Amino acid sequence: MKIHREGKKIIFLTLGVTAAIWIAMIFMVNHWTFFHYLFMCLLLLFDLAVTSFFRIPRRIFTDSGGELISPADGTIVAIEQVYEKNYMGCDCIQVSIFMSATDVHVNRYPCDGTVEYVKYRRGNYFVASYPKSSDLNERTEIGMRLPGGQKILMRQVAGVMARRIVCYAKENTTVKQNQELGFIKFGSRVDIFLPLDFPINVGLQDKVKNGISPIAEIV
Repeated sequence: MKIHREGKKIIFLTLGVTAAIWIAMIFMVNHWTFFHYLFMCLLLLFDLAVTSFFRIPRRIFTDSGGELISPADGTIVAIEQVYEKNYMGCDCIQVSIFMSATDVHVNRYPCDGTVEYVKYRRGNYFVASYPKSSDLNERTEIGMRLPGGQKILMRQVAGVMARRIVCYAKENTTVKQNQELGFIKFGSRVDIFLPLDFPINVGLQDKVKNGISPIAEIV
């Protein structure tokens, strides 16, 4: 398991603060009680939790030119037909993946293709599982054209805890399936908009993993 580069500064900062508090307590507290030890244990647990947010576990990726692979870890919270106006310009199937605080937070491209559209949009920080968060929250949209000419759109959506979306996508670049797309700090939601004729391979409340779980067939 590796630690994502986006988390290294935050991890070092939290560890530094914990070490400073620990040293200060050693010199200032003459008699340690149960509550002092409990406080230090809670600090260490917090450090471990922050570190786990940025983990990248070892995985054997699914390599499939005929399928879209999940761009994120999490739970399928929406599968519905919507009109996507910004890039697709047509009715689509929206599949939404909610990333909890315990999920891996790295995002990956679901297929090979060319990035044609990247747009950051300011917004609110509602709970990411809320249906309207896809349109109301801070988000980044990434539009791709597949080798067969089909178009898909991915949307990284911020949530209550996630206050920073990191997106590495650049317009007019060719990308590969399971290549790293970005990172949403402290979890949130990823939406993917697909053509109506793409068969969906997941259901509501299914658990998916980035780079592993097929979510739709490419036709």
